[in-house]
Amino acid sequence: MKKKYLLLIEYEGTAYHGWQMQTNALSIQELVEKALSRITNTPTTVLSSGRTDAGVHAEGLPAHFETESKMRPAQLQLALNSLLPHDITIREVRKVPMAFNARGSAKRKLYRYTILNRDYPSALNFRRSWFIPHELDFAAMRRAAKYLEGEHDFTSFRAGNCNAKSPIRTMERVELFKQDGFLIFEVEGKGFLKHMVRNFVGTLVYVGKKKIPAKEVKTILEACDRQAAGPTAPPEGLCLIKVEY
Repeated sequence: MKKKYLLLIEYEGTAYHGWQMQTNALSIQELVEKALSRITNTPTTVLSSGRTDAGVHAEGLPAHFETESKMRPAQLQLALNSLLPHDITIREVRKVPMAFNARGSAKRKLYRYTILNRDYPSALNFRRSWFIPHELDFAAMRRAAKYLEGEHDFTSFRAGNCNAKSPIRTMERVELFKQDGFLIFEVEGKGFLKHMVRNFVGTLVYVGKKKIPAKEVKTILEACDRQAAGPTAPPEGLCLIKVEY
């Protein structure tokens, strides 16, 4: 009898071309599916709560799969972690109802973008943050970030090749704070457009560099024009923290 399991996957995305399977590049999905297929001795598809871009990380990406294997969750976790590379870890395996869907059942996602804002880089954090040695106007960035809260048409912050049917999304929480030389940007909502968080950050950094005033973010949002916003921040600072169901 088939059973459905939830995987909670942690990965450092530097070496991969994102979560989703690619024809000509290595993805996290490919490695997890290969490992599962080997363990269960059956071709196994793994479906996640969403996709992350090349170079983006995850502390807890949920994904589900179906199997007839009689292995217990703890056995599956141990076997997967023994086969996966050091930068991909299965934090949890648990049985879920057959009606569960990692993507469709998701209620809220939390993303965090980390900027290292000091005059020297970090050897330990260079793959997990965007290093900006120039002084940024934190107060202005914080004021600008508040314009992004709520329900809006986020066309100005979506990638040109985003294939989402609607650009309207609701950001339930948008917050910027300082922590030991880092600027931490957190955004929480049910769904996100392609490159949306990175485009938020690129625009806020323009505010921090005083290239645009904080209040201009409201105008950018209302313009519904990607060309009106700032650049796309690099992927290494972005991490999917958690998905709630």
